Amino acid sequence: MMRRPKPLLARTGRALAVLILLAAPLSPAGAHHLGVAHEGAPKGLPTQAKGLAIPNLTHGQMVVIAANRPAILRLAADQTPTDPTLRRLQGYVSLQTFACLWGLVPGAVEDESSPFNECSHAYLAGTKALLMHLLAMPGDRAPVRALAGTIELEMMRNNALLDLCRYSDEPFDTADIVGPHWSEIPSHPKSALSLAGVAGAALSCLWLAVRPRRPAAGQGRGSQA
Repeated sequence: MMRRPKPLLARTGRALAVLILLAAPLSPAGAHHLGVAHEGAPKGLPTQAKGLAIPNLTHGQMVVIAANRPAILRLAADQTPTDPTLRRLQGYVSLQTFACLWGLVPGAVEDESSPFNECSHAYLAGTKALLMHLLAMPGDRAPVRALAGTIELEMMRNNALLDLCRYSDEPFDTADIVGPHWSEIPSHPKSALSLAGVAGAALSCLWLAVRPRRPAAGQGRGSQA
């Protein structure tokens, strides 16, 4: 039996993950906020107990943090020693980015009207909180301070503090994962078109993975004298 190529299976797995997210059921109110149980919450507290508070960031700050997010995440991954706060922030940023479809939807950061803008605020606010915590941790802080200085200059140059939007005053929490506003996607053409394209590609990969394989021409026929 012939095995299907691993890259195709990997692409199909990622495509199915996207389809599952796209098919996520909606509740009438607050569907884009998904509570996450607080790790190690004292007995008697509700499962929605709050985690670590994450300060808000303006629309302009979000754009700068997005541009520097890979560098921040690399510094966090290289940090030794770690601590519970660092690990919790890393976990939150990872989950929140996943919930926001990895920040891949066009306009999710720049467009305030995007159904993905609030969840983008959330994972980028968590990324900024991660950078601030790295500044206070032990070890060689020179790379962290250099990156923080670069980000601060970019924010000053772009007047990031003055570039506000409707989510600029919203604080976040590691116990509360923010999802996209799914019900607003049909009325936002850029998001609707991009997700339709992703869904089409995912279905194509799924079809390629499960379709019957045709035998090659002449295969299975006995050689004739």
